[in-house]
Amino acid sequence: MKVTLSALDTSESSFRPLVVIELAQDVKEETKEWLKNRIIAKKKDGGAQLLFRPLLNKYEKETLEHHNLYLVGASQIRLLLGAEAVGLVKECNDNTMRAFTYGTRQNFKGFDDNNDDFLTMAECQFIIKHELENLRARDEKMIPGYPQAKLYPGKSLLRRLLTSGIVIQVFPLHDPEALRKLEDTWYTRFTLKYQPIDSIRGYFGETIALYFGFLEYFTFALIPMAVIGLPYYLFVWEDYDKYVIFASFNLIWSTVILEVWKRGCANMTYRWGTLVMKRQFEEPRPGFHGVLGINSVTGREEPVYSSYKRQLRIYLVSLPFVCLCLYFSLYVMMIYFDLEVWAMSLHEDSGSEWTSVLLYVPSIIYAIVIEIMNRLYRYAAEFLTSWENHRLESAYQNHLILKVLVFNFLNCFASLFYIAFVLKDMKLLRQSLATLLITSQILNQIVESLLPYWLQRKHGVQVKRRVQALKSDIDVTLYEQVILEKEMGTYLGTFDDYLELFLQFGYVSLFSCVYPLAAAFAVLNNFTEVNSDALKMCRVFKRPFSEPSANIGVWQLAFETMSVISVVTNCALIGMSPQVNAVFPESKTDLILIVVAVEHALLALKFILAFAIPDKPRHIQMKLARLEFESLEALKQQQMKLVAENLKEEPREDGKEKVA
Repeated sequence: MKVTLSALDTSESSFRPLVVIELAQDVKEETKEWLKNRIIAKKKDGGAQLLFRPLLNKYEKETLEHHNLYLVGASQIRLLLGAEAVGLVKECNDNTMRAFTYGTRQNFKGFDDNNDDFLTMAECQFIIKHELENLRARDEKMIPGYPQAKLYPGKSLLRRLLTSGIVIQVFPLHDPEALRKLEDTWYTRFTLKYQPIDSIRGYFGETIALYFGFLEYFTFALIPMAVIGLPYYLFVWEDYDKYVIFASFNLIWSTVILEVWKRGCANMTYRWGTLVMKRQFEEPRPGFHGVLGINSVTGREEPVYSSYKRQLRIYLVSLPFVCLCLYFSLYVMMIYFDLEVWAMSLHEDSGSEWTSVLLYVPSIIYAIVIEIMNRLYRYAAEFLTSWENHRLESAYQNHLILKVLVFNFLNCFASLFYIAFVLKDMKLLRQSLATLLITSQILNQIVESLLPYWLQRKHGVQVKRRVQALKSDIDVTLYEQVILEKEMGTYLGTFDDYLELFLQFGYVSLFSCVYPLAAAFAVLNNFTEVNSDALKMCRVFKRPFSEPSANIGVWQLAFETMSVISVVTNCALIGMSPQVNAVFPESKTDLILIVVAVEHALLALKFILAFAIPDKPRHIQMKLARLEFESLEALKQQQMKLVAENLKEEPREDGKEKVA
C-alpha cells in the first residue's frame, strides 16, 4: 500500500535549516503570512508540508536589518516521502539500483529509522527545491498584496514570486563541517592524486561531480599526447614526415578518449542511481510568457506562445545578429594581422632584442580581445535567447549553447585557420597558437577564480566585523553563515567550465601536427584548474542546488564534432607540407585526391571505433536490461490483479456476483 503524507506526522521538534529564502525588503506582511501558510500547509491542502521559520526572532527585528530572510527545512519522514516523489534511485541490499519508495525503505542499503544520513544533504535540498517549485496556485487570482502579480490554477508560485521580484533568491546552505572535510581531501593539499568524485557528488550533486570527473579524466587523457609531443617539439620540429605519425595518433586518441569516457560515465551514474532515474516532466521555464491557454499534454492552464512567432524572432533577429557578430570578429582578426605585419617589419628593420619580444605583443593583445569579445557576446546571446521565449529550459539551453559555440569557435580559431590555409605560414601559426593558448589559460584562472576569491575574502571580513557588533543572545554562527552566503555570487552552472575545456580540446586537436606542445600546456593548466575550480565551488560561490544528471549532455556531441573537424584540419596540414608536396611535384590534383581519400579513411576509422566501443560496459547493460524486465513483469502482475478484481466485482444477470 502506498504511504501518503496525510497518514503520517511530518512535524519535527529539531529544526535543521537546509534552504534560505530571501524576500525583498518591502514585502507586505500579508504576503509573508500567505507564503508561510502555503509552505507549511499539508499536501492535501495544496501546501508543501515543510518546516519554515525566520532567521531572526521578533524582538531582534528592531535591531537587525536582515528580517527578510527565512529558513526552510523538513522532517526526516517528509524528506523520505519527497525522495519517492522525485524518483531518487538508491542501492538495495541485493546490490541492485531501484527507485526509492517509503513503503519498502527497509530493503535499501544503509537505511535505518534512527539514521538521518540515508539521504545526503544535497539530495535533501534538491527535494525541498522540488517541493517549493511544485507549490501551485489553486483558486488564487493574484499574490496577496500584489494585484499585478497574476495567478492561474496550476501556476508555480515560486516562479511567479521570483519573476515579480517578491522573492529575491532561494539558495541551499553550506554544511561547514562537511565542507571542511571535503576541502581537506580535495584541494587544500596540492598533491597529484585522484579527486574524491563520490564525495563531491554527495555534497554538490551529480552535475557538478560529472564536470570534475570529466576534467580529471580529460587531464589524464592528455598526458600521453603531452609525453609524445614533447620529443617531437624538441627534436624533429621541421620534419613533417614524422608528424604524420603524431597526427594519426591524435586522431585515434581523440576518438578513443571520448568513447571510453562514455563508458566511465555510465559506470559512475549507475552507481549514483541517475542512469536509471526516470526523467521528470519538464515544466515551463520561469521566463516563459504568453497568452493563457490549455496545455494539450497536461490539460493544465499555462501560458501559450506561438512557435511561428518564435521562429520569426530566431531567423529575423537572432540569426542576423549572430552573423553580424561573426563578421565583427573577422574584422578584428584582420586588424590583428595588420599589427603582426607592423611588428614583423619593425623587427626586420632594427633586429634588436626588444623588437623580437615585440613580435609576441600582437598575439597577446588579440588573445585578451578574444576573451573580452567572448564574454560580451555571452551576455548578448543570453538576452537574445531569453527574448526568443523558449518554453522549456532544455530548449533555452540548447539554443544558447549553439549560439555561444559558433561564435567562440570562429572567434578563437578563425585566425589560426587563416594563417594555416591562406597565409600558409607555419612559424606564425605555431607562435599564434602558443600565445592564444597560454594567454587564455592565464586570463581564465584570474577572472574565474583568483579575482572572485579575493573579493569574497574581503566581503567575509566585513561581515565578521558586523556580526561581532551584534547581541550575543542570537545564533551568531548561523546568522553569520546566512549573511555571508547570501552575498556570494551565484554559480551559473557548468556551461563556462565545459566551454573552456571545449576550446582547449580544439587548441590541442586541430593543429596538433604543427604545435605538439599544446597538450603539455593543457595538462599543466588543468592540474591548477582542478584546484582553482574546487576553491571556486567551496569558497567563492553559493552552494548550487543538486541536479541529477546521467551524462555531460550536449557537450559530448560538441567534443565529438570537434574531433571530426580535427581530422580534416590535420589531413589538410599534412597535405600542405613540403615533403608531401615533393612527392607530387606536377599534379596537385592527385595530391588533393589522396589527401581527401586519407581523410575519408580516417573518418571511417573514427566511426568504426565509435561503433565498436559500446557506450555502456556489458555488466551495466545486463543490469539495466534486468531492471527493465522486472519493471515489465511488475506492470503485468499489476494489470492481472486489476483484471481479477474487476471480475470479482462484475454483477451477474440474476443479481448475484460472479465467483472468480
